[in-house]
Amino acid sequence: MSLRLAAVDLGASSGRVMVGRVGPDTLELSEVHRFSNGPVRVQGTLHWDILRLYQETLAGLGEAARTGPLDGLGIDSWAVDYGLLDAEGRLLGNPVHYRDSRTDGVMDGVLRKIPAEDLYAVTGLQQLPFNTIYQLVAERALDRATSLLLIPDLLSYWLTGVAGAEATNASTTQLYDVRFRTWSADLAGRIGVPLELLPPLREPGQVIGPVLPEVAEETGLDATTPVIAVGSHDTASSVVAVPAAAGDRFAYISSGTWSLVGLELPEPVLTPAAQEANFTNEGGVDGRTRFLKNVMGLWILQECLRVWGTDDLVQLLKGAADVPAFGVLVDPDHPSFLAPGNMPARIAEFCAQSGQEPPTSRAVIVRCVLESLALAYRRTLRRAQQVAGREVDVVHVIGGGSQNELLCQLTADACGVPVLAGPVEASALGNVLVQARALGEPLPDLDAMRALVRATHRLRRYEPQGRPADWDAAESRVFGTR
Repeated sequence: MSLRLAAVDLGASSGRVMVGRVGPDTLELSEVHRFSNGPVRVQGTLHWDILRLYQETLAGLGEAARTGPLDGLGIDSWAVDYGLLDAEGRLLGNPVHYRDSRTDGVMDGVLRKIPAEDLYAVTGLQQLPFNTIYQLVAERALDRATSLLLIPDLLSYWLTGVAGAEATNASTTQLYDVRFRTWSADLAGRIGVPLELLPPLREPGQVIGPVLPEVAEETGLDATTPVIAVGSHDTASSVVAVPAAAGDRFAYISSGTWSLVGLELPEPVLTPAAQEANFTNEGGVDGRTRFLKNVMGLWILQECLRVWGTDDLVQLLKGAADVPAFGVLVDPDHPSFLAPGNMPARIAEFCAQSGQEPPTSRAVIVRCVLESLALAYRRTLRRAQQVAGREVDVVHVIGGGSQNELLCQLTADACGVPVLAGPVEASALGNVLVQARALGEPLPDLDAMRALVRATHRLRRYEPQGRPADWDAAESRVFGTR
């Protein structure tokens, strides 16, 4: 007999509700509801439309309930963003989007007060201008707030009435002590954030509570249906579903709007070399550390498609496959590619400023984006291995980008090791696996969970091709000696 579980999986560009079946030889997902997730600009500030996302979540849970009784549900989403509640538990305003400009220059000001080495010694986090700590320094409503809830915790609160902060997502805020797995009272105090604003921490697998009566009435869920804390940072859930065997020396690339590129380690790496390389140590399920770096990801390509007014990626990829290698290349992590906008024009401008002939066709632009991403993956994984003292024999590409055959082949070529692509729905799979274990399914550890993924999902293998020396030259051309 298998469990039926709902996974609410919210990405930075779309969300979906999936129904999973998990049993001794069963791991299946079916999508029951999908919806867009785009930012809304109001009076110059970029927001998430969080009330619509909640309404879509309820609609998806209603669809899931109509397919049969559910044993549990869990929510994962992107990191760093949050909602503020007042003393009555009411939302003070739509959460601000991490791509909003309000944090421009904030990081530099904070680092003048708190040295970067002090921040890293406690949090082990990559310095990114939109980390929660910098958003809070720029926050205008802080003096009216009594609680801060990260996005999946906010939705869980509305479903159950129980506030808390799941640890894997809390670890992305730069207010979490990665050594002691608790909030850092010192850092919160130094930026003027009351410690009581940060809710109690909870671990993946903890039952938050049953759905509220009004939620049960609106969705058709049984009133006893538990909401379970999963790896609520979507990458934490994705890494649960990396189909690696026990003892494998693997790296992973969780490939979507962002690419999260890194290693799974038993402990954080807080050395000066790790800080200098700007690697992050985020919490994982079962106490693991996700030692990784954010790479811009398929966001650049998504914005190109939006500007071109097309979603016919298949034909564009066919054309890009025929474009000669290493024609034009960009640094995908350049700040000019962070905000929404005319990405083809920004690529052309980057090329012009770096002495390259700007691309003249869509196929060349697509090739440029994917080849540049593969170079960034290569550079990141090589540095991760050096800093962590770990060697890698295989790279697992999981998430939506695992369907991009050209990107997967280029990644294998660039990294010089085989790439195993899949599963596509890694975050939803990790979500339901953690729920299933919490509800008594015999999945004692990550090895058991991953064995079930391997037994039930087909992977595609890409062997490295081409000459490593060509990739060395291309990497030097884009990144120099940095």
